[in-house]
Amino acid sequence: MTETMPEGHAVLRTVAMPADVNSAGDIFGGWVLSQMDIAGGIVAAERAQSRVATVAVEAMKFIRPVKVGDILCIYGTVERVGTTSVAVRLDAWALRGLQARSEKVTEGVFTFVALDFEGNKRPIDNT
Repeated sequence: MTETMPEGHAVLRTVAMPADVNSAGDIFGGWVLSQMDIAGGIVAAERAQSRVATVAVEAMKFIRPVKVGDILCIYGTVERVGTTSVAVRLDAWALRGLQARSEKVTEGVFTFVALDFEGNKRPIDNT
């Protein structure tokens, strides 16, 4: 598998802590998913220019475990924009150890719906 670091900057960077481990001693996949959801929400809200809510997670793939002490770096790009929704492609990379070696750990596509102040769907400007 050939992996290429995404271009641009990480939308979110956070350190994996001991409180987030599963019974096998790796970081719980749900924690990684929640960090990706936060990052995707940032990207989607910027594109929609409004608040957003997650409506779907597609093609989620856990490639490698995240370890305690890894710095989880999440990169996001807008994949598609609909009338009221934004799909964001997310790639999570772990920066590991003192050598600062990066490995892709998770990927997925998260879909968000744009919301108005009352919490109703709203159109996204596609110009």
